[in-house]
Amino acid sequence: MVSIGETAAYVLSQAGRVGWYYGQYVVSARLSRRSMPRPEISRPSPGRAAMLREMANLMARDLRNVADGIYPLPHDVAPDPLVRLREAADYFGDLPRVNARRRSRRAAEVADDVPDGATGLPAYYLRNFHYQSGGYLTDDSAKRYDHQVEILFGGSADAMRRQVLVPLADFLATRRQSRTRLLDIATGTGRFLTFVLDAFPRLQVTGLDLSAAYLRQARRTVRPFGPARLVQGLAEALPLADASQDVITAIYLFHELPREVREAVAREMARVLAPGGRVILMDSLQQGDRSAFDGLLEYFPQAFHEPYYTDYTQQDLEALFAGCGLRLGGIDLAFMSKVMVFEKP
Repeated sequence: MVSIGETAAYVLSQAGRVGWYYGQYVVSARLSRRSMPRPEISRPSPGRAAMLREMANLMARDLRNVADGIYPLPHDVAPDPLVRLREAADYFGDLPRVNARRRSRRAAEVADDVPDGATGLPAYYLRNFHYQSGGYLTDDSAKRYDHQVEILFGGSADAMRRQVLVPLADFLATRRQSRTRLLDIATGTGRFLTFVLDAFPRLQVTGLDLSAAYLRQARRTVRPFGPARLVQGLAEALPLADASQDVITAIYLFHELPREVREAVAREMARVLAPGGRVILMDSLQQGDRSAFDGLLEYFPQAFHEPYYTDYTQQDLEALFAGCGLRLGGIDLAFMSKVMVFEKP
């Protein structure tokens, strides 16, 4: 149960958050008009009013989850305005470089200028995803990433991520946190782990990512919330023992992988998951999940460099995981995202 004061704090915070990030989305779109490709879509796409309605529905669900005791009030309901201003200044300072890449369709700069300490990475990873500066390989990119994602989703990215906590809380209802091992694959900046540790502080948490720069950022991000083991490694060749994890999470990973790598990652998840364990996968909607959004899913990889996205939106993930011995336990749609739960007998 949340108090009137907590409800007011949440509503004011999220309204301000959506206004802040969605406003930057609108400004970004105007500044980027000349670099954006003409849409080539064959399916319906939502208008601004429909998008805002769906965001409001997501926020209402987020607050209900807090009221139901599934997870606590977000830890950043009172953000530091100076930090937010610095992030915005950095983002808009970099935007002309992003637009220049989009205009010229230059999406492999990082492959030609791999930073020190980032050698030996797979070719599919050496790309400027979203046309972002540094791809996933630099400290500047890691510092900018969460702000970019919030702008892309109009301030709703964290609320979507928190929907993963719902099946996680259900899984933990019959388990001791202190004896439960969670692996977050493609942990990135560690943003999701802050919500995990805030809600379930006694979990044994491991975050894995391929980027040394993003792991450095993750250490800074996660440190105030509790202990977490952070490991560099490939999702398709996990440096972990068989049956060593009780629950595995992965957020916005699969759409950035070629199909054959996606399949290898699913096999690795099944390998390291203990019997009775659970995989909680969150990623973009797929074609047909929400038909009014299908055109948007068509356009996204055209406007933002996402070479594997279209194939992801068409792949049967239930069949993929079934082939690895994991059965579908549930599907939930959360605005632009989809949460899928898979269980190991």
